[in-house]
Amino acid sequence: MTKIDIVNKISEQAGLQKPEAELAVETIISLVKETLGSGDSVILRRFGSFQVRQKRERIGRNPKTGEEASITARKVVRFKAGKYFKAAVNT
Repeated sequence: MTKIDIVNKISEQAGLQKPEAELAVETIISLVKETLGSGDSVILRRFGSFQVRQKRERIGRNPKTGEEASITARKVVRFKAGKYFKAAVNT
């Protein structure tokens, strides 16, 4: 499912015009990015949570050449599925 599919479904199910549904989807995505960008978590009850984790700098290897390379420290987003979301997927 793509973002446009989500917009279409929201438009149908909520009785909104497509531009309104698209604005709603874009607003939600923007809020999630903004919140995660500031280092806070996003918790969606019955769905799951998004958290920002800090990865430390480490030494890795180029799988082709075996040469060692430094991997810089960075932030990564982690999604942890909620109990009800897992149950819906597994039924």
